[in-house]
Amino acid sequence: MEKKEYITLPELAKVLGVSRIAVYKKVKKGQLPAEKVGKLYVIPKKYIDDIIGEALSDSDKKEIDVAVKKTVRDYGEALKLLGKE
Repeated sequence: MEKKEYITLPELAKVLGVSRIAVYKKVKKGQLPAEKVGKLYVIPKKYIDDIIGEALSDSDKKEIDVAVKKTVRDYGEALKLLGKE
């Protein structure tokens, strides 16, 4: 029998630094892969790296880099002003 390892929604919320309600809402919307065990939702640990962003591919990193550079180019002055508030 295969032993599955899971993380609970409150544990994931603590790791991500968000509320457990925010995590629960993402599960209900289908944005996070979760399984229901009894009354609880759990997330298989195999998905955790993807969720917290440690397993980004090189193409994902390049896409993010391009988006950040475009945002800074287009909104740099506004971002500077916001940073001073």
